[in-house]
Amino acid sequence: MRAMHDPLSSQWPFMKMHGLGNDFVVVDARAQPVSLDAPLVRALADRHRGVGFDQLALITEGDDLTITFYNADGSHSAACGNATRCIAAREMAQSGADRLNITITGRGSLQAVRDADKVTAVNMGAPILNWQDIPLASDVDTLALPIDGAPVATGMGNPHCTFFVEDVSAIDLATRGPQIEHHPLFPERTNVQFAQIIGPDHIRMRVWERGTGITLASGSSSCAVAVAAARKGLTGRTVRIDLDGGTLNIDWRADGVWMSGPTAHVFDGVLTQSFLDGL
Repeated sequence: MRAMHDPLSSQWPFMKMHGLGNDFVVVDARAQPVSLDAPLVRALADRHRGVGFDQLALITEGDDLTITFYNADGSHSAACGNATRCIAAREMAQSGADRLNITITGRGSLQAVRDADKVTAVNMGAPILNWQDIPLASDVDTLALPIDGAPVATGMGNPHCTFFVEDVSAIDLATRGPQIEHHPLFPERTNVQFAQIIGPDHIRMRVWERGTGITLASGSSSCAVAVAAARKGLTGRTVRIDLDGGTLNIDWRADGVWMSGPTAHVFDGVLTQSFLDGL
């Protein structure tokens, strides 16, 4: 199904945002109905012939602000922390509110807040630690998976596989990432992180996202790495995580995993009717 739009309009609006270089196309369907399918999402994700993004976020009506996420390959994603923060920052700036409830399709209701410095934080919810719900294909120790390197499995609405290594710069992420993403232990595929412990509250991380590939940053992956490191006793529950695109602050509290960091609304644009008709 192609995008539905006002027949009196030849243009289809979108926003381009990023958090630490982890970039998104955001479509607000509250003003005009929009329906997406995988071919359209893939066409939009093309960085040469489309707009280009790591994930696409579709905003729809609901009791809260409601967001559905898509990966660059057209598949659904149940969580995207950086996009959630970017959208929340824009909504709160427009309304003047300092708190916002957000419903994430497949994840539930999350809360966003902004502080006196206008930095936006999002509670990404409680981590998922039991193997059935991550999900994994079999009952194994989630703190030491039977994969070379004994990675940790964590669910943040989407599955994550975290390797702790001595030097993340030495990892061939382009090779290792897709191998682990499609490992049979993860029936829904997985995000993959390689993390290096710098100190008790400091981690360096690189990430491969399922359905997208190498990204400069990932909010849900950062939350998963922080949870995995704390569970293994490598760090405390509050950490700074340095990614290729910048730094996020993660705080695993009793009410969930909070993530804060910079956001950017880069530009607003429109898709032309000729682009949509050419799909």
